[in-house]
Amino acid sequence: VQVAESGGGSVQSGESLTLSCVTSENLFGLFTLSWHRQSPASPRELVASLNTRKETYYLESVKGRFIISRDISKNTVYLQMNNLQPGDTAVYYCLAEPEQGPKGEYWGRGTQVTVSS
Repeated sequence: VQVAESGGGSVQSGESLTLSCVTSENLFGLFTLSWHRQSPASPRELVASLNTRKETYYLESVKGRFIISRDISKNTVYLQMNNLQPGDTAVYYCLAEPEQGPKGEYWGRGTQVTVSS
């Protein structure tokens, strides 16, 4: 299993970005896909997740601004980020975790998001 993120960049406060995470195979029936972020001053934190039952989770500070979604035909999970703020600046990582069977974590290399005021 491989995952690869893209879509990061530098934006101004209030602008939007959409991150993409492409997986090497169709994982949506077996894996939870999630987005995490890490900045130099903070530990890595879970931002949003989407499980096989299509249930979502959002970090409190991004609720109402970020949306996680998927396109099964493209083996891709997205993170739409609206009204970005400087506090959202971080490297964003995609994680795929199997919901059953042997535990495992499949991380991407991350994509940088920088928001300036």
